[in-house]
Formats: sequence, structure tokens, C-alpha cells
Amino acid sequence: MKMRKDNMVLERDSLLELGIKFHGHLCPAMPWGLRVGLAAMAALGVERAKNKELYCNCEVGDAHAMMCFADGVQIATGCTFGKGNIARLGYSKNAIELIDVKSNRAVRVTCKPERVVKGFQGKFFELRKSGVEPQDVPEEIVRPLVDAVWSAPDDDILVVGEIRKVDFVRPKGTFEWARCERCGEVVFGPGLRIVDGKVVCIPCSGYRA
Repeated sequence: MKMRKDNMVLERDSLLELGIKFHGHLCPAMPWGLRVGLAAMAALGVERAKNKELYCNCEVGDAHAMMCFADGVQIATGCTFGKGNIARLGYSKNAIELIDVKSNRAVRVTCKPERVVKGFQGKFFELRKSGVEPQDVPEEIVRPLVDAVWSAPDDDILVVGEIRKVDFVRPKGTFEWARCERCGEVVFGPGLRIVDGKVVCIPCSGYRA
């Protein structure tokens, strides 16, 4: 499979290499995210987002196994926190809903539960659970897991849902800004607060949000 980005054609294996470099270590969860993202785009018949053509609801949470999945999703789909076209839903699940903003079509794709559970029974998960950092797991243990995820047919490792219509309104960005009257730093509109008649940022306001 090839992915087109501007005038550049990104080969499938180059995508995996890019994902590993971006993510920082070799593990099976990041390639799961790549596969889920690629399958969702294929189901919708769309290309990787250059700007905000796609929106992704990613179901990962905080501080649980396989969160690395989310980095693969970002690399594959082009839905990134920097572009503001991805949301973390906090369900602590490895699944996404990908939305084609122009057509308001969406698809949910998740890792096949049986394959995930099988992975939990292996040496990699045992070492990680005991406190071994992912970059310290011997490559001879982790590489076969990565290769298995990367080479398996979609039907063996993924569950691709039905295409459905959604009522999606893309969040509108703001160019409004001000300097916090306490710390002096530049703050954009959503982060501005008024305290004692002064325009301040959230940290200087004493509020949590």
C-alpha cells in the first residue's frame, strides 16, 4: 500500500519506520495503531489528512498498556494533536472512530480482542508488567510481535465497523490572543481568564481550567 502526501509517495514499510522513529522504541502497540488507522482510511476511501480533512476519536485513556497505539494512529491518519483533529476519549480501549469531515461519514475500527489477549500471554507483556521498559526488551522478543502485527491480513487482527453518517461539526480554531497580565506570556482565546479585572492565563488564574 502507498500513501500519498503532497507530491511524496510514502511506502508502507517507510510508514512503519517513521512510526518507530516518532514513537521512540520498538513495540507491537504502535504498529497496531498504524494498522487500525490505515484500515479506517481504506474503509472510507480517503487519504492521510494534510490539514483537517479527517477527524479521529481515539479511545485510549491514561496510564495503561498499549497506549503506544495512539502514536501509530497519528502517523497513519495525519490526525494529530498539533492539528487539533484528534481527541482522546479516555475509554482505555484500542479503537478509533475516523470521520471524513467533508462527507460526514465515519467508521470505527478496533483491534481484534482475541489477538490482543494472545499478546498478553507472551514474554513481552510479562516483561513489561514486571517493570522492564519497552526499549530494554530484547529485540528477538519484540521484533516477531511487530512483524506479526504488520504482516497479518486485516481480517486476522482488526474489526472494521460499518460506514455510517454522523453529524460532525469541526471545532473552529481561534486567532484571538492576549498577553497574560501576570506572567506576560501569550495566551490564545480559550485559555484566557479574568481575575480581579486582569486578563490572565489559566495557571496564573488559580483555576484548574
